[in-house]
Amino acid sequence: MVLRMLKRLSLCLYLPRKDKIKDVNIEALLGREPVELDMYDIEKYISNRVIMVTGGGGSIGSELCKQIARFNPKSLLILDIYENGAYELQNELKYKYPAMDTRILIASITDRQRLDNLFKQYKPEIIFHAAAHKHVPLMEDNPQEAVKNNVFGTLNIAECADKYGVTRFVMISTDKAVNPTSIMGATKRICEMIIQSMDTVSKTKFVAVRFGNVLGSNGSVIPLFMKQIACGGPVTVTNKHITRYFMTISEAAQLVLQTGAFANGGEIFILDMGEPVKIYDLASDLIRLSGLQPNKDIKIEVMGLRPGDKLHEEVMMEEELFTATKYNKILVGKPSFHNMEELNIKLSQLEALVEGSEEELLSKIKELVPAYKKN
Repeated sequence: MVLRMLKRLSLCLYLPRKDKIKDVNIEALLGREPVELDMYDIEKYISNRVIMVTGGGGSIGSELCKQIARFNPKSLLILDIYENGAYELQNELKYKYPAMDTRILIASITDRQRLDNLFKQYKPEIIFHAAAHKHVPLMEDNPQEAVKNNVFGTLNIAECADKYGVTRFVMISTDKAVNPTSIMGATKRICEMIIQSMDTVSKTKFVAVRFGNVLGSNGSVIPLFMKQIACGGPVTVTNKHITRYFMTISEAAQLVLQTGAFANGGEIFILDMGEPVKIYDLASDLIRLSGLQPNKDIKIEVMGLRPGDKLHEEVMMEEELFTATKYNKILVGKPSFHNMEELNIKLSQLEALVEGSEEELLSKIKELVPAYKKN
């Protein structure tokens, strides 16, 4: 089924479309008004500081960089392993902010020695950690790489932040970390545990921000649906009842920047994203906004859940107590994990299993994240 879908996508590059597809305003798919947050507090802590964004060439990382640039940082360090995205962002920032000191640092977050050298050279003061493997089905097939990059890459960045005196560290997490059914979600939950534990032993303020699905980001359903519509369909959804929380790229970046402004350390922040949206309804709306009729001009096919998929995402665990902040659309949860010594022991055991048996690796992840139930 998947191969057939991919063949259709490749063939459509050569097939002319008779229908004229309308341009779609992605924000119209939210089903609510976009959240606008206060920028004043952000400027106070970003201005004239050395800022590092890991995964800075990605869709969320690059939007973060563009918004940070508005607040006159002393220097903007864009760290990414993928040079093409970073190169495009560099050209855009050079054009819009020619006086800003922008540095592209090509590096892997799994390369501890390289990170040490970069931190020593550039002395970042604030870090926004967006680098991660995020594609759920791909990580189901490559759990070792999910652990290496997400868990130990995050640990490397966090330990460097502590070692070199970074003042604030904001990690981008996901709602998939809550009662995870995927290896990606489970590794991101471990990342949250690392951040909360590091905060108890470091002068750096470590916090995490949980996202829902980001409309229009790399790997989100919207670009895929739009390609399928342009090809004449079908638009493929995994389940007719599957729901997701959605936010725009701009909202995601603002949320990250805003939480950095009033973080005390150890918290997890979430955005009030309203009611979850049915993916089937989202596909129908996108077809209509394109000027076509669902299941008449463009067929919608139900494919079945993919490995690691959850029918309904959650934004908080039962044991977590989230309260309102002065920004009524941002909720904050108090630290729920804070034993760095215990975590270090389990992480050492996990690291020893990365190159071994996949079954043993998943068993150790289950030990670290008891709520993890492999789908």
